[in-house]
Amino acid sequence: MRWPDGSGGERCALWRSESGAPPPKQVVVADDRMNADTAFRLACEGTSLLWRGDFHNARLLLGAMARRVGRRPPKPGASPEQSFHLYRQAQARRARILGMLLLPVEAGHVIPLRRAPDVRLACEQAYGQCDRPYVVSLRELQGVLGAGEWRRKGVHVPALGESITPHHGVFSPVRGEYVDLVAEAPLPSRGTAFDIGTGTGVLASVLARRGARRVVATDLDARALACARENIDRLGLASTVDIRQADLFPDGRASLVVCNPPWLPGRARTPLEHAVYDPGSRMLRGFLDGLSAHLEPGGEGWLIISDLAERLGLRSRTELTDLFAQAGLTVVGRLDARPRHPRAHDPADPLHSARKAEVTSLWRLAASPGTAG
Repeated sequence: MRWPDGSGGERCALWRSESGAPPPKQVVVADDRMNADTAFRLACEGTSLLWRGDFHNARLLLGAMARRVGRRPPKPGASPEQSFHLYRQAQARRARILGMLLLPVEAGHVIPLRRAPDVRLACEQAYGQCDRPYVVSLRELQGVLGAGEWRRKGVHVPALGESITPHHGVFSPVRGEYVDLVAEAPLPSRGTAFDIGTGTGVLASVLARRGARRVVATDLDARALACARENIDRLGLASTVDIRQADLFPDGRASLVVCNPPWLPGRARTPLEHAVYDPGSRMLRGFLDGLSAHLEPGGEGWLIISDLAERLGLRSRTELTDLFAQAGLTVVGRLDARPRHPRAHDPADPLHSARKAEVTSLWRLAASPGTAG
């Protein structure tokens, strides 16, 4: 990206955006003299602000801009589905405006600003080594630093009695109810298990600790694969759990095939949203359609999925069960859990009524009699 250097010329640097946003077209250099009203107005008009002042003041400015965005909360829609789409539009607007505050970063991930923190380790974990200067939004950098803290501290998983270490861009297992369901459901056998879309490797780890003799965990994302391998090694499960890159299923069959796909049909806007949004329910459909062919006789497939999409009007229960039938699958059992995350108990959340009623289910599925596998 390019920006004016203040003396009639231009400077340039690499542009970095995890969401794939294009480089900004309009950029002004800003510092501690810029007030929040001016910054907010420029950002709303599509002008990015390249910060050259004190780092701490940039954080304060971003907070002030966020409060101004919050003055226009999404209005409730005429239906849960409309409320959801208005909510997503508001979230996209918020991300666009707050993403306009940019920071320069020198080679080696060094921020050349007063009172700037040492971000080298977190940025190298997220982006890899970099020997050229670049520009990144402060909001994205905050996400990188937050991910670095998650990685340093880990996330305690009661079902394991230990911590899982999430990486940047890999969904953290902070919603423990789906992990608990996998820890509680009766195992069809202690033979081979597949964990489809393993992410951090948390479910593969739970299955291994429950006594599965062999677990094959798959994912397409390189960050997820690296994250899962690190966790599996640290937990001492490398002799049981095999991490493979694959689009859904590995070769062969298993007595148990587990999948926790993204719960909402829709387009993901960031890497983390790929764990929440499943365009066209691709992963859900792919798992169900391919399950029978990868189950051993008497085996089960466990689909762990929330009914939030149903409560938002994005998918009906009948649509879900029809997908089971079309794939030649029979429901042999189901375990349910209520959410424990804070937003389920926050009346100010625009989707509070749906989140409050949400139920996460583990569907135990088997191949229907006569289904070719």
